[in-house]
Amino acid sequence: MYIEVLKSKIHRCKVTQAELHYVGSITVDEDLMDAANIVENEKVQIVNINNGERFETYVIKGERGTGTVCLNGPAARKVQVGDVVIIISYCSIKFEDAKNHTPTLVFPDQHNRLV
Repeated sequence: MYIEVLKSKIHRCKVTQAELHYVGSITVDEDLMDAANIVENEKVQIVNINNGERFETYVIKGERGTGTVCLNGPAARKVQVGDVVIIISYCSIKFEDAKNHTPTLVFPDQHNRLV
């Protein structure tokens, strides 16, 4: 049996941009992606601390070292620039293996930089 567990999380990063007229997705600084073991096109859940919104999208690479966290397309309506969000990825894993699984947790600073 496989279960879905937390794979990685970028905890409390700040939305730097919201682009409504874009195909869709979330653009994330590649440094944050690497630290959280998130790859381009990976499905993620976004949790908005400011308004309680929860939604899913996929990740595209943002310029490394910029701190970019940009919601694109319809997701841009669910955030405001400056909102604090959590970016969560999950994986399917065997039930027995899940007992020893440790997710990757990233806690960026107020400028979305690694500390």
